[in-house]
Amino acid sequence: MSSNRRAFFTKLTSLSAGIFAGRRLLSAQQTKPTPDSMDQMDMRHGNMQHPSTPPPATNVRVTPPAKSAASTSHSPVPVTTLDVGDLPFTIDNGIKVFNLIAEPVKQPIVPGRTFDLWGFNGSAPGPTIQANEGDRLRIVFDNHLPEPTGIHWHGLELPIEMDGVPGIGQELVMPGERFVYEFSLHQNGTFFYHPHMAMQEMVGMLGGFIIHPKTAYTPHVNKDYLIALQEYAVLPNSSIPNSMSMEFNWLTFNGKAGPASTPLIIRQGERVRVRFINMGMDHHPIHLHGFTFWETGREGARQQETAWPRGNTTLVGVAQARDIEFIADRLGDWMLHCHLPHHMMNQMASTVGPMTRVGRGMQAGAGMEEGMGMLRDGNATSENRGPSLGRALGIGSSAEKPTTNGMPQLPAKANNVPLFPQDAFMEGPMMAMDKDVNKPETYGLPPGWSGFVGGMMTLVRVMTPDQYDKIMAMKGAQ
Repeated sequence: MSSNRRAFFTKLTSLSAGIFAGRRLLSAQQTKPTPDSMDQMDMRHGNMQHPSTPPPATNVRVTPPAKSAASTSHSPVPVTTLDVGDLPFTIDNGIKVFNLIAEPVKQPIVPGRTFDLWGFNGSAPGPTIQANEGDRLRIVFDNHLPEPTGIHWHGLELPIEMDGVPGIGQELVMPGERFVYEFSLHQNGTFFYHPHMAMQEMVGMLGGFIIHPKTAYTPHVNKDYLIALQEYAVLPNSSIPNSMSMEFNWLTFNGKAGPASTPLIIRQGERVRVRFINMGMDHHPIHLHGFTFWETGREGARQQETAWPRGNTTLVGVAQARDIEFIADRLGDWMLHCHLPHHMMNQMASTVGPMTRVGRGMQAGAGMEEGMGMLRDGNATSENRGPSLGRALGIGSSAEKPTTNGMPQLPAKANNVPLFPQDAFMEGPMMAMDKDVNKPETYGLPPGWSGFVGGMMTLVRVMTPDQYDKIMAMKGAQ
C-alpha cells in the first residue's frame, strides 16, 4: 500500500513539474518580441516598414522619421554622428542597399584649414552605416580613388569573400571599378569600416558601422553618439597629410578639431551612451569631466553588466571601439577630450610666430634660413646659433620680436622663469574663434570659450529643460 502511495505521489510530482515547465515556456514565448514589435522597432530606425504596409519599390530611398527626445525601453535609439551623418539606404526585396563611394575629399578641419583627404561619400570620416541585427545588407562599393582598394568590415563575422582584404579574400577593386558586398548580420554592437590598404587608413578612410540589437540594451539610453578619432600630420603651408609621419599636429573628433567639433547637447537627467572608434597610429585616453561612467561595450560586443568598469577615462586603442554610458545629472559645459597633452591643441608644431626673447641653445621661431644654418647676421659660433625649430619664411617667423603668443602684456620678470615662453601653446585668447564656429550648439557659452577647446576635444553640455528646448528650437529653425 505504501509503495503504491509513493508511486502515486511520484507521478503527481512529475506531472506538476511538467505543467509548471510548460507554463514557463509559454510565458517565455509570449514575452519574446513579436514580429510586429520587431518591425515597429525597425521603423523607429527608419530601417523597415510594418508588414501590413506594402514594401517600397526597388531603389526608392527611405527617409528615417524624426528622432524622438526619448526612447521606450524596448526600442534602440538611433545613433547620432555629429558633423558627419548617416549613409542612406534603399530596400530591394527586403535587402537594405547602401551605396558607398571611396573618393578624394576636401575636409574643413577648423575655419580656415581645409585638408585634402581620402574618404567616403564626400567626408572623412565617412558616413555611418546603421542596421539591425538580423538584416541582410548589400553594399555597392565604387572606387573613385587613383589606386586600388577594398573595404574591410572591422569586427564583423562574415564569409571570407566579404571580409574585404584584397589579394586574400577578394580581388583588388581597381580605380573606376565596382564591387558588391552582400551579407547578413547576426551580431550587434559598435563596428567600423576601412580599407585594408595601410596608408589609406592614415588619410581619412574610416567610417562607423552600428548594428542595433533586436531588443534594446538595458538600462535604456536617451541619447546615443558615435565619435571617430583621427589624426593627421600636415605642415603649416600644406593641405596634404604625410601618411608616413609618426608625429601628428591635427587631432579630430568626427573630422573636426576643437573648437569646430559640435558639442553634445544633453537634457539634465538623461542617460547617454558615447561610442568611440579609433583608426590611426596613436591610442587615445578619452576623458570626460564631471561624471563617472560605465564602460559597457568594446569593439563588436556589449559587455556583461558585472564586467562594466567605472571611471572617468577610457583608453581607446588603435583599431578598437569603446562604449561608455553615464547619467547626465549635473548641469554644466563639460569637456570630453583625449588626455594626451599634445592632443589638446591644434597645429601641434613649433611656433613660427614672434617670441618674447632669444633663448639659449636651441631657439624657437627662427626663419627657415637660420634653421638650415644660413645665417644672415651675427657670429656663427654664438650660443644662440644652434639648431632652430622655425618652419616658415618672412616676418611671421622672426625670433627677435619682443612679443609673446596670446599675452598682450608680460608679467614682471617673466623672462627669468625657466620654460617661458614655451615653443608651443595649447590655449589662450589668441586662439579664440567664437564667431567662426558659432552654431546653435554653442549658444550661451562664455566669450572666448573657443580659445580653450582645441584638438581632440569637444563639450558635453548638460542643460535644464528650458535651455535644452531653446537650443533644439534653434536647430530646427536653422
